[in-house]
Amino acid sequence: MDWNKYDFAPFCDSVKEFGLRLDDDQIAQFMQYYELLTEWNQFMNLTAITEFEEVCMKHFIDSISLCKAVDCTRDYTVIDVGTGAGFPGIPLKIAFPNLKITLLDSLGKRVKFLNEVIKRLGVEDIEAIHGRAEDFAKPGQLREQFDLCVSRAVANLSTLSEYCLPYVKIGGFFISYKSEKISDEMQTARHAIALLGGNVYDQKEFILPNSDIYRNLFQIKKVIATPKKYPRKAGIPSKEPL
Repeated sequence: MDWNKYDFAPFCDSVKEFGLRLDDDQIAQFMQYYELLTEWNQFMNLTAITEFEEVCMKHFIDSISLCKAVDCTRDYTVIDVGTGAGFPGIPLKIAFPNLKITLLDSLGKRVKFLNEVIKRLGVEDIEAIHGRAEDFAKPGQLREQFDLCVSRAVANLSTLSEYCLPYVKIGGFFISYKSEKISDEMQTARHAIALLGGNVYDQKEFILPNSDIYRNLFQIKKVIATPKKYPRKAGIPSKEPL
């Protein structure tokens, strides 16, 4: 692999701000991921961000920033709901190989891309599943199977909580990546979060390293089992938030 093709020094410097050092194999995996992302993006819509430095900051570093809220060195089971092109799940898997990750997306073409990335990177304990969040959260599927549910999906917190909290074990966390302050949204979502068995726990506000990009990791703890009637049928959580 051509190590001189990209300048990974700024990326590695930013990662160090999280107290993390990547070895050569991990850097090679990020490089290969970037190349697959831009290659497949030419014939399917994976991301509007394609410049190397921007992908490193807005996708890779942003995804890894979960470690600001969670001890990612623990052997957690993680589901990434609405993963799209694999964010945050794949960067988290590369940076923290100990995590066992499930990527869930509703578009078959994206899941095909994710499976190609998983195969080419040679990572283990990670799978990509094609389906809707509402369907796999049903009893007998993946309901309450995970220590953590993460999502960078763009939706209001009430809707996201209905999609995500059913996957979380009692005592685990749903963590929503947000790019803006969500004080009003948080207050509006409290009712929905309580209905779904969650409790507003904390939020980590910070600027991504070596940038001026604001981020907010919103943490919801699962305190009781989610009632069986949630999530509601496909489409309803987004049209009629709790």
